Amino acid sequence: MDKLYWLDQIKLEDRAKVGDKAFYLSRIMQRGYPVVPGFVVSAEILRQFLENLNSSESLVADLPHSSLHLNVANWRQLQQVAGRLRQEILTATVPQQWVSKIFQAAREWQTGCLILRPTLAVSAATPSMKNISGLLESVFCECEPEAIAFALKRTWSQIFRARSLLYWQQAGINLQQISLAVLVQPVENAIASGLLRANSSGWEIEATWGLGIAIALGEVQPDVYYIQQETGIVLKRQLGNKMLAYGVDDAAPEALSQPVPKSALTPDPTCLSTYLIQEAQQKQYALQEDYLQQIIALGTQLVSELGQIFTIKWTIAAQTISGKLYITQVSSPHVISHGHPIRGLGAAGGRVVANALVIKNPQHKPEQLAKGVILVIPAIAPDWLPLLHQLAGIITEQGGLTSHAAILARELGIAAVVNAKSATSLIQTGERLLLDGDRGEVYRIKGEGESGKTAEMEKGKVAENPLSLHLPISSSRSPALTADLPMIATQLLVNLSQSSLIEQVQSFPVDGVGLLRSELMVLKMLSGQHPNSWILSGRQAELLEQWSEEIMQFARAFAPRPVFYRSLDWAQDLTSLSDNLQSSPQSMLGERGTFSYLQNPAVFELELQALARVQQAGYSNVNLLLPFVRTVEEFVFCRRKVEQAHLTEVSQFQLWMMAEVPSVLFLLPEYVKAGAAGISIGTNDLTQLLLGVDREQGQLAKVFNERHPAVMSAIAQLIQMAKSAGIPCSICGQAPALYPEIIDKLVEWGITSISVEPEAVERTYQAIARAEQRLILEAARRELKEGKSNFI
Repeated sequence: MDKLYWLDQIKLEDRAKVGDKAFYLSRIMQRGYPVVPGFVVSAEILRQFLENLNSSESLVADLPHSSLHLNVANWRQLQQVAGRLRQEILTATVPQQWVSKIFQAAREWQTGCLILRPTLAVSAATPSMKNISGLLESVFCECEPEAIAFALKRTWSQIFRARSLLYWQQAGINLQQISLAVLVQPVENAIASGLLRANSSGWEIEATWGLGIAIALGEVQPDVYYIQQETGIVLKRQLGNKMLAYGVDDAAPEALSQPVPKSALTPDPTCLSTYLIQEAQQKQYALQEDYLQQIIALGTQLVSELGQIFTIKWTIAAQTISGKLYITQVSSPHVISHGHPIRGLGAAGGRVVANALVIKNPQHKPEQLAKGVILVIPAIAPDWLPLLHQLAGIITEQGGLTSHAAILARELGIAAVVNAKSATSLIQTGERLLLDGDRGEVYRIKGEGESGKTAEMEKGKVAENPLSLHLPISSSRSPALTADLPMIATQLLVNLSQSSLIEQVQSFPVDGVGLLRSELMVLKMLSGQHPNSWILSGRQAELLEQWSEEIMQFARAFAPRPVFYRSLDWAQDLTSLSDNLQSSPQSMLGERGTFSYLQNPAVFELELQALARVQQAGYSNVNLLLPFVRTVEEFVFCRRKVEQAHLTEVSQFQLWMMAEVPSVLFLLPEYVKAGAAGISIGTNDLTQLLLGVDREQGQLAKVFNERHPAVMSAIAQLIQMAKSAGIPCSICGQAPALYPEIIDKLVEWGITSISVEPEAVERTYQAIARAEQRLILEAARRELKEGKSNFI
């Protein structure tokens, strides 16, 4: 061991040796911020340790030069190999001179307890890693040679745990590309510890008594302070549940009381002790006001260093009567370049970090897009859909929350920001971006001493796996959705168009598909041609076969639950598909919906044949939803076509219509007489037509308001009219997903069903349950009040 790397002396060229955690902490420390002192045992030491394992039968002897070919899908093999790897490390001997050097350095702190923090760096040639929080844990030990040696081995061995081996292989990372260093710091008793999460919209400070390990282990519910970032004002305080705390053996913090036996809770019996908080102390906030203000002031200073989004861990050391505030960790692995973010509308939730791919002319559509990039483009037409599946994020200069880019991104689970003005001019291909789809913000990211381009981009390659800070519906939403859920009476349906999502969504607690968007469903199989072109070129049978099979996938997956197939609704922005139709490019609405069926019935008849084939295959759960119906005459024309296709001979079949053209507010009784079995309110078009606002124009977002009194009044009227007519009324526009608060009103008014994007299923389910419970409670209270009144 040639040297230890002290935090106050680490240089830019040392980054790969000390790992990112230590490197960024050193940057902050060297700029004068209060950081707990420490030094790093470099990643080279681990390599030397593994190379010096002399056993010819050792599994890890050649690991620095091996990718460890292991079948991680075989859990028995994975557990056995991981156990043997760790056992070899834990039973090996750390050279005495290494231990002595670490011990002598640590003695300068005159402390009895140390913390060893894993600090990781991965070769730039590897794909970017996802957030590895929780994969590698800190280890506590006494400041004694034997304890240090064992703690060092425990820390190293974590990269060979079963879950670590599984992660490395799934992420495509070879073990020889991993550099694991160890940051050694003293541990002192703390008055309080916690963290500060900062972002552009507000801050959260969490705090607990004693050391922060109680929060990390989830053994306390910390106090939470909500801070207004611009002013530092405390907007709200929330008292936690803090029954225990951690301290160092030599002396318990003054605020703590009775020690708990070490075998019960203490994770490391050689260094830490667990204490029960006095009952009176549990009812108090962990942070005194002056400490809270110190943390807020510190966060304000760090904005100039780290930008608007970062997380730090802090501790108030009990060294003096007054205590001293220290930073123990800077969790943000990126330094955001200075300047304001590029702002737009947050169209699809999630935060993602990836490289930018800028396309300034949407007409020049490539054959494919690089996997894992953030696409920056003026606008996205629906025919781009087949290219979007592997994107990490989408940024458009145009469009609103109900634009095709926004709807597609929400369905596919891709973070998106729309209406980001001049984005294609401000951003360059290869720049590293943080896209926040929740807040509608885009940040440029630069590593210390690096340009905005990554090493991969300089070589002409795009990183395939972005550092994804949001979780896709397949992994993050499903577990929550399979938990015990309250019963709801209002039907919850899902909006879909992509068969690739069926496997993920079919197990969701939904009552069926409330909106199967046909135009988005068939785009991939149309190969850039309008279906009319297929018919004219004599390929009608081929198209019919593909179309019916596509619908059948949804029917099969959700049976016996209903699937409401909405027939084609060609809008103006689909004219990029080659066709022989005479459409008006100047019209905002175009020849949309059922009017186009009158003009050219061939494609609609083909759709009906596809539905008939699905019925003939034995599936009776597919219904038809007519889009953009302007007049009763249009509806009657379509109903006759449906009857001619023999769809109504299946008793379960229902013919519904979209309620999105305002004329339906006056004509609904006539539509019901003409055979409409139900309506589905399309809030996107209903809003733009009621308010006279083009939904694709993002700059009019404030005017395009689906919560506008006129829109809400129209929705209430439609629900009431449907109820009077004895037909079901659903709602499938974006309003319930974007504004869950209106679900309260929908349930109160008597909506039959609500259909939302997959990403909104969980929160919509919970919102429906809350609304129904509130109505039940109110009814019970009224009944009780009336009963008392009658009794009197």
